[in-house]
Amino acid sequence: MPGRCQQSPVLAGSATLAALGALTLYLAKPSGYGKYTESLTPSATRLPAGAAWFLQELPAFAVPAGILAWQPCSLFGLPGTVLLGLFCAHYFHRTFVYSLLNRGRPFPLVFIFRGFVFCTGNGFLQGYYLIYCAEYPDEWYTDIRFSLELHLELIRSIGEKEGDLVGGLFTYVSGANFFGEIVEWMGYALATWSLPALAFAFFSLCFLGMRAFHHHRFYLKMFEDYPKSRKALIPFIF
Repeated sequence: MPGRCQQSPVLAGSATLAALGALTLYLAKPSGYGKYTESLTPSATRLPAGAAWFLQELPAFAVPAGILAWQPCSLFGLPGTVLLGLFCAHYFHRTFVYSLLNRGRPFPLVFIFRGFVFCTGNGFLQGYYLIYCAEYPDEWYTDIRFSLELHLELIRSIGEKEGDLVGGLFTYVSGANFFGEIVEWMGYALATWSLPALAFAFFSLCFLGMRAFHHHRFYLKMFEDYPKSRKALIPFIF
């Protein structure tokens, strides 16, 4: 299957992801959803948070899952298909579980559209590379990079719910949930050892890191007794 790979869309997609991350840092503005909706997008048309998350996350599951389903059964079990399956499992949870549990503020339609486009492009990029471009030896499952991903995934389980400001890693950082997701995608980049996954990890670091910073600043302004020793994203550092 790797023989069908075209490198140009892989390079272009990876460069776009990295550029979007750098742009997020350059603009340094909070994204206008969640607790920033009323102040930044007061007149925007909105959908309930659950429906919004379902719609925007769906293509990140459906596109790579469709690529997987298109493959011959003989390819299942190979490292590339397993790694893409892990990506699909993450977004299956985000689409069909997290969206049902989400009780956040209504979501502006413009951000749903942006998220839908982003998830479509990223889902295709990760799926295309792992199925048609990546080549892994059969012993990849015992490689240190794959093993590290499994260990980093354990860290991901700390701090799932945005807004839970006590307990666990939230004792040390305001954005424990963001920290966990950044660690997850860094681990995934290690496990896949791929440019698209590295670009996505960099984008996640920029986007979620900036969101953690804005949350931290918001909490310091809102709560007089908010712990001054607590950091935004990385314990004891930032």
